[in-house]
Amino acid sequence: MRILGLDFGDKTIGVAVSDPLGWTAQGVEIIKRENPQEFKKCMRRLSELIVEYQADEIVLGYPKNLDNSEGERCKKTKAFAERIQGRFPKIPLVLWDERFSTVAAERSLRLADLSHEKRKSVIDKMAAVHILQGYLDSKQK
Repeated sequence: MRILGLDFGDKTIGVAVSDPLGWTAQGVEIIKRENPQEFKKCMRRLSELIVEYQADEIVLGYPKNLDNSEGERCKKTKAFAERIQGRFPKIPLVLWDERFSTVAAERSLRLADLSHEKRKSVIDKMAAVHILQGYLDSKQK
């Protein structure tokens, strides 16, 4: 059993995957889109990743505001979640509160002493790792 973790953004989707036991999350890649409306290519790539990793669950970061309210990003994320569920109806999808995931990813990358350019190129993948790891940790309790 493996779980895919996704960090959905306007131009990129960060992807992480769990180990087979569901204990740790590892970054996989960043799926880039030329424009916010381009979904065919990313759905095709998600399909390939689901098969490659034999994923049987998807965790999608849900960007609530600090006050727990839902803004425009939540609407876009819900619409993306519906696309995923339409394309992969047999795979459960969980919306996971992603507040601070990008901040945590940025902090980790700074501690690793990566340059700004290098951090920029991997931040979405690392945010997906933080989203998925938070979900995995909650299941261990």
